[in-house]
Amino acid sequence: MSKTATTYQGTPPGYLLDPASAQPQPVSPANGRSFKLAELYQLLDCQTVDVVRVTEELILIIDDEGKFRNPAYLNLLATHVWHQHQPAARGVDCIVGRAILCHDKQFR
Repeated sequence: MSKTATTYQGTPPGYLLDPASAQPQPVSPANGRSFKLAELYQLLDCQTVDVVRVTEELILIIDDEGKFRNPAYLNLLATHVWHQHQPAARGVDCIVGRAILCHDKQFR
């Protein structure tokens, strides 16, 4: 079992990774368990989300159409997190727009 699994107790906060901010902002689901689509759309300021697996238990929930926005803002922090855990993505793709880093149990 991984460290994340052994330390997971209840619902840990997720983190909003905003390209306009250098600091991740803690966010929690309104119901205390899992994010609902409506609140993700509001948090990410989008209409369609996608899930990018980071580890066995961690995911990034991203704006699926972030690359089509004008202007489109590269999310350096989310991209760095993804590339650190999934090296095959380095130099191939990046994350644009807001993202939420959370445990996969927080998105059902």
